Amino acid sequence: MTSPRTEKPVSLPGGRALGAHLPMADGMVRAVDRIADVGGSALQVFTDNPTSWRRRAEPPVEQPAFRARLAERGVGPVAIHAPYLVNLAGPEEELYERSVELLASELTVALGFDARLVNVHVGSHRGAGRELGIERLALGIERALDRATPGGPVPLVVLENSAGGGFAVGVTVEDLADIADALAGRGLGRDRVAFCLDTAHLWGAGYAISEPGGVDDLLARVDALLGPGSIAMVHLNDSKAERGSRIDRHEHLGAGRIGHAGLHRLLTHPALAGVPHYLETPGMDEGYDALNVANALRIAAGLPLEPVPPEALAARGSAGLSAPG
Repeated sequence: MTSPRTEKPVSLPGGRALGAHLPMADGMVRAVDRIADVGGSALQVFTDNPTSWRRRAEPPVEQPAFRARLAERGVGPVAIHAPYLVNLAGPEEELYERSVELLASELTVALGFDARLVNVHVGSHRGAGRELGIERLALGIERALDRATPGGPVPLVVLENSAGGGFAVGVTVEDLADIADALAGRGLGRDRVAFCLDTAHLWGAGYAISEPGGVDDLLARVDALLGPGSIAMVHLNDSKAERGSRIDRHEHLGAGRIGHAGLHRLLTHPALAGVPHYLETPGMDEGYDALNVANALRIAAGLPLEPVPPEALAARGSAGLSAPG
């Protein structure tokens, strides 16, 4: 699929930046150009292989050109998606220690990408219990932040809500509030750690966000329990799964079970004004980034959607970022 080149990235209502998670296999600079060319204004990336503990020893040689192109094309904020392997809520000590080290590494290298946000899945307590999982998560984040560029700038850690499968922590707003309390007990406020709402995960967890009233209820609950300014980013996805199924299956905007009405309310709700929205819909490396950016803008404007080709409904490119199950 191809798309027309646009000279200026666009924003959603309320100053929301609209971006997408794009692969960088074809080059870091090309990823910046791609998101700007399809009409986006923000970018989420992996710094390295998301399914490997091993990280590159040196920064990518293209990194200075990447930063320069971000400024040239007006793309930002940049978010780093941490590797899927990180699990700070689990009881296994070796995995826990490796997760702390890996998150600390991501926080450190993120600065070379001009990234302000490092997004990480809350994780699973693996049967050890919700309370223990939350306690270990808060301690692990504290340790990772302490190890990342001590005394220097560190990006914001952004914890992503879970769909609910596999002993997940962070499934409900109440879970997120308890995590925030545990972090505050360690002196970690909103300037160090905030939250990401993934719409497909919310749907899998049972939140009725296909209707405007359900979105209003959810965000009122977030405001009441977490407080204003607690949401630093949104992962904007439709879902193939049934509501409340605890299954995480991303879908093209408007082609899933959340649908136009709920997504429109999310994209225009005043509680999310100024919060960057990142698409993690399927087939980003197959050209469907252009389709989903265009449809996000059409949904926000209340316009009919561009049709999703039948073959796209089977696409599962590198940015259909479902959490590991």
